[in-house]
Amino acid sequence: MKKLVLLLFFFVAINAFSQTAAAAKEVFEKIKKESQIDGNDKTIYNLLDEFYDKNLQAENDEMTPETVEKIQRLASDSSTKNLHILILFLMYQQHISQTAMVGKKPNPDFQIETMKLLENETRSVYGKIPAIIYIYKYEALDSGEKKDEAKAVAIQGLKEYPDSVPLKVYSYLTTKDETLKNDLIKNHPNHWMVKQFEIK
Repeated sequence: MKKLVLLLFFFVAINAFSQTAAAAKEVFEKIKKESQIDGNDKTIYNLLDEFYDKNLQAENDEMTPETVEKIQRLASDSSTKNLHILILFLMYQQHISQTAMVGKKPNPDFQIETMKLLENETRSVYGKIPAIIYIYKYEALDSGEKKDEAKAVAIQGLKEYPDSVPLKVYSYLTTKDETLKNDLIKNHPNHWMVKQFEIK
């Protein structure tokens, strides 16, 4: 029964999120009430790191079928600890993917609210914010034309994760720091983001 309730919340949440950011916190709190929260269980945190490593940090998108299967398995198992974090992350991913598929821009209010929730919740549960949250928060703020806040997030994220190529890219784009540019050109010339933003 609990699994059914979680799946119901999941689908209701996807609808709510895709239409309005105002429902984000309310839906998230409902999902959270059904989740087992355990800061000692790092399964979801590690999964977010794996997603980051294979999609953002790697030179090319290296998402494997095994990772996709792991995400699906954990998301559909109601006994997964900290499931609310994974479901919120997946709702964010779905919103970004769905809007891109139809050629629309994502809703920046939705993006910002979701990232704020994920940032607060990962900090609360794990005592640390995963690198991917900094990257997505930067993108959300940038999308919402909050350039100064986006810049601050990129800089703070890079302090926490000094080897993060995406955070180096975003920090460089907002600061034009020549040291970052030289590092990206010398050490990461084949990274997909360095190529996408034509950093030369």
